[in-house]
This record gives sequence, structure tokens and C-alpha cells, in this order.
Amino acid sequence: MRHVVVLGGSIAGLTAARVLSQAGVRVTIVEPDGHSGGLRNGVPQRQQLHALLDMGRTQLDRMFPHLTRDLVAAGASLAAGEEIEMYTAGARKFGVPGNELVGVTRELLEGHVRRRVSAEKHVTTVRGKACGLEFTGPRVSGIRYREPDSGVVRELQADAVVDAMGRSSRLSAWLEEHGWQAPPLERMRIDLGYATAQFRRGEDLRGLKIVHTVPAAAASLAELGDTGALAAVEDNRWMVLIAGFADRKPPRGPEEFRERMRRIGPHPFRVIAERCDMLTDVEPYRLAHSQRRQFGKLKALPGGLFAVGDAVASYNPVYAQGITSAVLHASCLAAYLRRPHDLRHPAWAYFEHLSVFVDAAWDLSTLSDLALPHVNGPYPPGYPITKKLFEWINRASVADHRVNEVLLDVVNMKTHPSVLRSPRFLAGVGRALLPTAAHR
Repeated sequence: MRHVVVLGGSIAGLTAARVLSQAGVRVTIVEPDGHSGGLRNGVPQRQQLHALLDMGRTQLDRMFPHLTRDLVAAGASLAAGEEIEMYTAGARKFGVPGNELVGVTRELLEGHVRRRVSAEKHVTTVRGKACGLEFTGPRVSGIRYREPDSGVVRELQADAVVDAMGRSSRLSAWLEEHGWQAPPLERMRIDLGYATAQFRRGEDLRGLKIVHTVPAAAASLAELGDTGALAAVEDNRWMVLIAGFADRKPPRGPEEFRERMRRIGPHPFRVIAERCDMLTDVEPYRLAHSQRRQFGKLKALPGGLFAVGDAVASYNPVYAQGITSAVLHASCLAAYLRRPHDLRHPAWAYFEHLSVFVDAAWDLSTLSDLALPHVNGPYPPGYPITKKLFEWINRASVADHRVNEVLLDVVNMKTHPSVLRSPRFLAGVGRALLPTAAHR
């Protein structure tokens, strides 16, 4: 593997380029969008609040030593302990020692990652929009891209290609054009609307950096509360996100947005709504589906082809799995590069490794989404039992710090969700719920 083309300059594409470059591979990133400062102009959710889960932060610090330190020096906030507040159905959960989250804008994070990757001697970025794959026999041998200004179509030869084009990736269509089967696409309709606004930070919430709240289960959308998140970010700002489903999408008007903040529950939202100046317009965004492309179900695949990030799977963003998943996909690619491989054959070992992370994140997010009153499947086998079990785990996580610690490790993608079914953990859940049952 001497030269690899990475399609897309997102976090997924940049981290894939990083691990390839670190392995001594020459990399060309093909990215259609220019960028102002640190963020690409074409990112549709560029002004939304993004979360970097603990495992994502850990992996990024491994790929880019001292990245967290540099982000904090540039104004990001590193939150731990009592600086983080988590709520479920209005009840505050126990803090978890060692859990750290970074409050940072997408612009600052992506800008730092891009500068580090661009400084690599093996990495080059080409401005252009990918428009097709080239093949030599049963393997990918390059790509075609269109220059944005001239419209001229050019070719780039490569030993391998990494698809980092996001959820709207055109890879499936290109494969079918050349007689290959497209990976099966699974979708779950969630009909999510969310919005972010930025506020000036004052002294009212000193010592608090990140808050996240999810509502209680409800039988109807009318009874379902909002999901909310806020984070202290650079330039002495709060970023506040409100998410709702179907007809409960958050409003665009500033006063209506403040009113939704007052009703959301935890007092930090009310404090910001009533005492802090709004610095930006309310930025809305909508997402109809969660989706994943199941490469592992294919019977045949060209050699020299990889996919990362949202091009593989994109989840309900309220669970903040996107950036961390992309970084973990790059880690799978790094692991693949450390083993002997033959580019004449499909990278089945890579996609098998990748599916462990993709399926874990998918199962966790869709399990929560299926409990929403307007989501009607598809339901996995044994869903009623799993749903009830997850309800017990959530209740126990408010009552018992150990249960919450294990659950948070799963949510932060540090531990596989299978731990939630272990006898030892379930025994802890039962002990945590016993006082509640006795009280009733």
C-alpha cells in the first residue's frame, strides 16, 4: 500500500489519513469544500453543538499527542467530576470519577485536527468532488474527481480508496455501475429536529461546564419532553442544544427557544435562558433517519476499498456517537495496517473489526429510539424484554453510582454494550431497585 486516496476531509477522513500517513503511506485527500478557519464550508450542521465522548477524546490524544491540552489552551473546556451534570427524567445521576468530556466547537476541533494532518509529509489535499471509481480487475485502482472551478474531470491512481464522504456517500451507486452489489442499507425513521444557540457565559454557573438531560418515557409525543445539552466552549460562550421529535421540533425564534429552555427541567437551562445574552441566531437542523451500510453482508467486494465514519453508519445525533465512531473507525484501519494484507482481495478483516463498533453503537442508539412513541421499528428479536431491561438499568443508574458508572462507560463507547447483560451487572441493577420496590 503505497498511495491511498481518502474521499472527504471530515473528521473521519482526516483521522483515516493520519493513521495511513503514520504507517508510511502516501495519502491524497479529495475534498470538495473549502474551509474558513477550521471548518469546511459544506458541513450542514456546522453551527450545532457537538460532543466528543470520553473514548473519542482518548483515541484522538493517541493519534495526535496532547490534542486535548492544545484545545484547552485555545479556549475549549475540559470537564470532569461535578463540572458535569447528567439527568434522566429530571433526576440527576451520580458523577463518575475519571469521566472527562471536552466542551469545544466543531470548528476548533476540526481545525486543530486538520492542521496536524496537513503538516504530515505524506499527506496532500486536492480540491475536487469525487465522481467515480476506477478498477483494475477485481480491485479498486483509483478515482475520478471534478475540479470545482474548471469542471475538468481528472483521474488519480491509487492502491486503495477510503470512502469518507458521509451519510450521502455515492459509493453504493459507483459499485453498482461496475457490476458490484451495493452494501445493504438499513434505516430507522426518527424524524428528529434539533437547534443550537450560543450565549455569553456569566458567573452564575461557575464550576459547571457540561449538562445533558433526557426526558422520561412517554406514551405520546405530546407528553414527551425535550432532550437538552449545553457545554462551555471557547470565547467564554455557552452552546445550548434542544432536540425534539416530529411535531415537537424546537422553534427558530429566540424568545420561543428561551421558553423551551425554561421548560426543559434542570436549572442550568433556566439560568442561561433568563440571565445570559444570546450571541447568535437559533440554528436548526433536521434528520429523518438513522442509517447503516452493512458491508459485512456482502458476498463480494473489490480489493483496496475501505469506508469510515458516516459513510458506514450515522446515528441519532442526540447520543453524540458520530465523532467518536469516526475516530474508532480510523483505529480499526490502523489495526488492519499492522497485519499482513493483500490488496488484490477484499478487506474482510477490516470490515469485520469495524462491525463490532458499528453494531454496538447502532444497537445502543436504536434501542433508545425504539422506545419513542412515534418510532415503529424495525424491532430486533426479543425487543420487549430488552426494552424492559433497559428501563430498569436507567432507573438503577439514578439510584446507584456503580450501575451509572458501567452504563456511562457503555454510552461513552469505552465498553461494549454486552456488559449490560452480564449476571454481575444485572445483580447490581436488582440491588439498586430493591429499595424502590420496598418503598412502593
